[in-house]
Amino acid sequence: MATDMSEAIHQLIQDRGISEELILRTIENTLLAAYKRRFGNADNAIVRFSDDNREVSIYAQKKIVDGVYDPVSEIDLEEARELNPDAEIGDELLIEVDPKDFDRISVQSAKQTAHQTIREIQKDSLYSEFKDKVGEIIIGYYQRERNGTIYVDLGKIEGILPKKYQSPREIYHVNDRIKALITEVNKTSAGLQVVLSRTHTDFVRAIFELEVPEIYDKTVEIHKIVREPGYRTKLAVYSNREDVDPVGACVGLKGVRIQAVIRELEGEKIDILKYDPDPRRFIKNALSPAEVRDVIILEESKHQALAVVSESQLSLAIGKQGLNVRLANRLVDWNIDVKTDTQFEEMDIASESRRAVSELFGDAEEYGEELSRVSELPGVDTAVAETLLENNIDFIEDFLALSPEELGSLKGVTPEQLDVLRKLIDEFVEVVEEDEEEFPDDEGALPPDADTAGLEEEGILPEDAAESEEYECPECGAKITVNMTNCPNCGIGLSFEYEDDTE
Repeated sequence: MATDMSEAIHQLIQDRGISEELILRTIENTLLAAYKRRFGNADNAIVRFSDDNREVSIYAQKKIVDGVYDPVSEIDLEEARELNPDAEIGDELLIEVDPKDFDRISVQSAKQTAHQTIREIQKDSLYSEFKDKVGEIIIGYYQRERNGTIYVDLGKIEGILPKKYQSPREIYHVNDRIKALITEVNKTSAGLQVVLSRTHTDFVRAIFELEVPEIYDKTVEIHKIVREPGYRTKLAVYSNREDVDPVGACVGLKGVRIQAVIRELEGEKIDILKYDPDPRRFIKNALSPAEVRDVIILEESKHQALAVVSESQLSLAIGKQGLNVRLANRLVDWNIDVKTDTQFEEMDIASESRRAVSELFGDAEEYGEELSRVSELPGVDTAVAETLLENNIDFIEDFLALSPEELGSLKGVTPEQLDVLRKLIDEFVEVVEEDEEEFPDDEGALPPDADTAGLEEEGILPEDAAESEEYECPECGAKITVNMTNCPNCGIGLSFEYEDDTE
């Protein structure tokens, strides 16, 4: 069989994306299938291609015998010598088979085998190609819609964009350009299925990698993305270099980078915030664009926190239908309750806060002693603590010692912030005031500079008690003084009698 196959092979390579090697193998399998259909088996069939692959032939390999029992695999000596005069019994001879000798059924069977083989090869080839692209962005064109599912032309194959993976903001028409994320690649009986998505958080991640070079090269990394498709996305980022602002890199000069992402998401709002390992700061950042006055950890083990905002910021912090605070909860993985200053004052959270502090720093009694610096107060505004430190106010004791005039002269701190700080001190710090009146200690001794005036009038001490005259113990002879009630050596009880000079 001499045929020019180059054009057919080239067309298959171009249209189906199948390699030449796989096409030649398919042609070989097709001829073997026709041979088997015609002669019962293809064990002795051999297919050979020319050096330039422009021609193909099929041969029957037959053994030369003296008396043929199986005409498919054997040939008589005389018949063989007509083809090759040097043929001998026992030799094997290749006899070319003309495909025209195949009947119609054999040819039809061969065609079905060829089509099935090409489909399987194409499916395997495309599966390998698209399986490696899962998680990547691909661009296609709207073809049609059925039951809410959009069918997208991806060139070699058709992808599907299910209704649940479509943003509610987006409306498409025929031949509209669609950029989407490849989420799944599946083999089905109908062919290869490529599932696309425009609602996945990884779609936002991939868009930012395309628009922000710092994210692509890992200078800036995305900690987490949470999203309500079509409405709002929150993105927490951090930088691996101190000289690179992660938020600024994502926003770009005059916002060109973030605007490109917003356009791709059809106007969806995007909040880019800085990730912080400190949960208080992270929660404060996560509630952006609202300004949070303070964050109080209610119960760390259960990830419960309270965010305090001004009255004007409450609706912004919660968001429409609670969207902003709901996304913030998912972003930081904490249960955040948002309250105004007035609501916070009316809440009885002292016991819960003290219990949380006790878990963090030990026993509550010990905590009151250990807590000494303003910056150590739970829920303190770090900016306020840093401003006070700049004014040489590091310890809580220093802050409490300030007069109202001195507090009013502090720069960088508002009266409202000072009120919040006082409330934190009242809640977490036990201030013990020393009694001005001095009394003898457990051993009956007074401090050296103690003022005994008044004590004498009540008969507590004689006038000359401050002189601390020394005597000898009547029992052991050890030195004792008038202010002792027991001998320090033998422990015997002591009692001193004084003469009343007033008589």
